[in-house]
Amino acid sequence: MSGTWMTTRAWFLMLPLLVVMVAVIGWPLVDTVGLSFTDAKLVGTGGNFVGIDNYAKMLANSNFQRTLITTAWFAIVSVAAEMVLGVLAALLLNQNFRGRGVLRALMILPWALPTVVNATLWRLIYNPEYGALNAALTQLGLIDAYRSWLGEPGTALTALIVADCWKNFPLVALIALAALQAVPRDIIAASLVDGAGPFTRFRFVILPYLAGPLMVALVLRTIEAFKVFDIIWVMTRGGPANSTRTLSILVYQEAFSFQRAGSGASLALIVTLLVTVLAAAYAALVRKTAGSAA
Repeated sequence: MSGTWMTTRAWFLMLPLLVVMVAVIGWPLVDTVGLSFTDAKLVGTGGNFVGIDNYAKMLANSNFQRTLITTAWFAIVSVAAEMVLGVLAALLLNQNFRGRGVLRALMILPWALPTVVNATLWRLIYNPEYGALNAALTQLGLIDAYRSWLGEPGTALTALIVADCWKNFPLVALIALAALQAVPRDIIAASLVDGAGPFTRFRFVILPYLAGPLMVALVLRTIEAFKVFDIIWVMTRGGPANSTRTLSILVYQEAFSFQRAGSGASLALIVTLLVTVLAAAYAALVRKTAGSAA
């Protein structure tokens, strides 16, 4: 078969997928872009054309700026903790001990749980009246009275980060564990013969094999954390005093709670642009990692 025929056949086979993508992604995206240049309300008329006023007002809005900082802080701290915990868990599960298979299976459970279930579970743990965390800390003598961990601006975001880490660090651990299986045993044995300690062995023997997979996990988790919505909405709905409000929650509030469809669309596109930048960084890092490996 000629190359032209093969190309035509390939496009013909992809046509149903392209139609679905245009219908599900393309048209809503185009409609959102057009809506972002109007002052349309969620219910009512289509609105008047306002140009880039929605974007200018949103970028200059102090609420947007504070929310962006909160989102960035949540993403940086949660992802950093997940990377450290994931690597430590992978190193542990890579050792030979009885019950390792059972422990590997149990570690997957937090990640396998639906996010809503995970968020509800942690709401019960943080409950100010009968929560397990308050009971444990009180019995250990670390606190004198029960606290509302999700009701205090100073602790709510940290509590959310802990819940997010508990759910997502198993994903990093699984990626790291798969990479550890590829480390040649003879190289590890040679480093032991040379007298390399645990930290030296990890730094110069194991880490080079983990770098590529961990880079993928790092950027993917950063993108997910940057656009987080569900776990925060279920646990705090962005409160108290907007201390846990992220960009995704701000989009929801602007478009649906305040019914400002035009400005909500502009904010959604700003968030999409930020996530696209992270995705582009992901692609660049993967290409760089692949080039280094080659």
